[in-house]
Amino acid sequence: MTEQTPDFSLAELLICAASECWRDDGEVLATGIGVIPRLAASLAMLSSNRDLLMTDSEAFMVAEPVPLGARGDYVAQFDSWMGFARIFDNVWGGRRHALVGPTQIDRFGQANISCVGGDYRQPKVQMLGVRGFPGNSISHANSFFVPSHNRRVFVEDEVDMVCSVGYNPARLARGWSLDEIDIRLIVSDLAVLDFQGPGKQMRLRSLHPGVSLAEVQDNTGFNLHLPQQIAVTALPTAEQLALIRRLDPHQLRASQLKDNPPGVRAQDARTPA
Repeated sequence: MTEQTPDFSLAELLICAASECWRDDGEVLATGIGVIPRLAASLAMLSSNRDLLMTDSEAFMVAEPVPLGARGDYVAQFDSWMGFARIFDNVWGGRRHALVGPTQIDRFGQANISCVGGDYRQPKVQMLGVRGFPGNSISHANSFFVPSHNRRVFVEDEVDMVCSVGYNPARLARGWSLDEIDIRLIVSDLAVLDFQGPGKQMRLRSLHPGVSLAEVQDNTGFNLHLPQQIAVTALPTAEQLALIRRLDPHQLRASQLKDNPPGVRAQDARTPA
């Protein structure tokens, strides 16, 4: 008798796909910025990488990921104090891997969270500023989460404000090589990508179930490297879904993507941008 695949949402598919960012990292500090990235890091710590380190997002290292939202009777299992000084030791020592959400990404993997449009001194839209992106991108591994894959995010030219280092030879600091930049994965609502193409070109790694290659290409402002065989993103297992429900008892994940779409979409469910 064939085992039936459980129902799952796109958010849950993305959490599982993004958890792969940390699979082979060993003992590093995982940081997921946002609900889906945080749940992805938590899932990795409980499944694919038991050596992963996480904090309670306040000031303590925890023995297991802390569930999102109101904790009720749950008591966090503190292992040790983890104040900012120790966080920065991990950051500057390269013992951290962050999953972050840029506003723009270009063909080099350079990311922008600062401002969009016009001169950076007088942009059309002002956002967060560069925050910790410059130092983080040269100090440790990073991956990107993109909840809406379109040409406004995957821009045709260079990002409007370069906030983090990518695989752009023209912007490398003196004495640096492309091999010293470490951008692992990009997980979007359409696909999983990486930079394992020729010359660090962005490569299509897998398509999410029901997503076509044409849809990804139409929604990306530059050419992607296409392997001979393009995989389909692995479906969540029943065990993974059970862990996600435990980590997110208030179902915050359901509000992260518009209309909380199913994990397997119809081919015509989205019109290319």
